[in-house]
Amino acid sequence: MLHLITGGARSGKSSYAQELALSMSAHPVYVATAKIWDDEFAERIQRHQKERGPAWVTYEEELYISKLPLGEQVVVIDCVTLWLTNFFEQYAYDGDNTLQAMLAEITTLEKYAGLHLSNFIVVTNEIGMGIHADTRAGRKFTDLQGWVNQHLARIANTVTLMVSGIPVVIKQ
Repeated sequence: MLHLITGGARSGKSSYAQELALSMSAHPVYVATAKIWDDEFAERIQRHQKERGPAWVTYEEELYISKLPLGEQVVVIDCVTLWLTNFFEQYAYDGDNTLQAMLAEITTLEKYAGLHLSNFIVVTNEIGMGIHADTRAGRKFTDLQGWVNQHLARIANTVTLMVSGIPVVIKQ
């Protein structure tokens, strides 16, 4: 099963994903994709770790989530936007190579989930619903995020849009 949870910044995506995972497993897996960019971001990560508590098994992986031992578990991947950012940086802001690498990793995970009966809850951002980025790299990233979100939504069993903390199921 793949459940995609999307929405804007601070819409409640991560909280909803975590509640859903805990309703399905006493010890779900949390895959954090973020890099520690600065001290403020490090504090934010520490706060999130404390909020999750001891029930969670946590892995930190910036690129190759498919290499983690995720079989037959409930897994929250948080979040696609940061994961894609890591690939974008890895491929020196080359949109085509970034997209190919990201979609290849998603395909590997999709096959993995089917073989190992895992339940994936994937959090992403709808960054294209706001203002247009004022840089070429920003516009390129917005396009990449949109294409990756479309791909994930196509393969997902369920897609939920978070609006001001309210989950709105848009595909089931």
